[in-house]
Amino acid sequence: MHDKQVPDTPGGTNAALAVQIVLSAPFPMVLTDPRQEDNPIIFVNSAFEQATGYAPSQSIGRNCRFLQGPDTDPRTVQRIRDAIEKGDELTADILNYRIDGSPFWNRLLIAPLTEEGEEPRYFFGVQKVLGVSPEKDPQEKVDFMLREIQHRVKNHLMMVVSLIRLQSREALDPAEGFDKLARRVESLQLLYEELSASGGENRDAVALGGYLSRIVNAIARLDGDGGVFVNYDIDSFTVPLEIAVNCGLIISEAMTNALQHAFEGRDEGRIRLSVHERKNGDVLVELADDGVGMPEGADWPDQTSLGGQIIEQLATSAGGTLEMLSGSEGSTVRIVVPRDRRDTPLVGT
Repeated sequence: MHDKQVPDTPGGTNAALAVQIVLSAPFPMVLTDPRQEDNPIIFVNSAFEQATGYAPSQSIGRNCRFLQGPDTDPRTVQRIRDAIEKGDELTADILNYRIDGSPFWNRLLIAPLTEEGEEPRYFFGVQKVLGVSPEKDPQEKVDFMLREIQHRVKNHLMMVVSLIRLQSREALDPAEGFDKLARRVESLQLLYEELSASGGENRDAVALGGYLSRIVNAIARLDGDGGVFVNYDIDSFTVPLEIAVNCGLIISEAMTNALQHAFEGRDEGRIRLSVHERKNGDVLVELADDGVGMPEGADWPDQTSLGGQIIEQLATSAGGTLEMLSGSEGSTVRIVVPRDRRDTPLVGT
């Protein structure tokens, strides 16, 4: 994570930091804030730095026009400017310049991040550095892949913006609030890494067991005290992207909750992640611990908390069922997604 101080904006520095986690992707991306004067860049990812040579400290706080040069077509620049003023999406090929002055063609897709009835909160750009002139480059495949990336990232960044707004209303301790938010967003980062590792054979499919095990392992490594051991019982199968997103965020919440509360007063414990495809095609995901169990009368997810509200919404969106089984021998969070929901696009995607 870059240590450049970000100008505070509506939603706070935490908003920008949370979004930055999502932007840890293998393709150049930028995020700008149109509510600040001259729509400056507030974040770039490492792929942007590699493509342009500009370090974050040389990019953040500046308008993207610093990438333009003497042969950049002013008509293309005007098209980009008009799209931003109108809050429209745009795809354009533009001649940009690296920090050493060398030119390169850049296929740019820009899109606003906005909620219905509101002005754009952010703009984000997904970029493809073209190895040859755009007239000679085989564009169809590039365009298709970039538009899929744009669609996915836009949907998930909007989820992040919504979480930011909810978190800012709930959090009493800003540091604690950001820790919770960052953990939720980190599961999306792991998802993009899982997609990148798949080699693009099926960009609509995610190996669910591998993805969820990475989330659980990452949280155990960061939050565990060394006395909690994690076991995995995982089938090999894929699910649509949005099913993976919802299950990932639910398991992230459940794993964090287990590490914080399941083993109070104990020096060690065990957690088991099970991911199975039933014979009828249903998906079964369980996160079980051998901890102290839920206190009598306690509910999970807690509908009075942000985490509880998120979990219920995610389970409903996936068309699945969510239950907590708890007793003296520990607790189990169980998610079941029926087969027909694996073949049906989720609402809002």
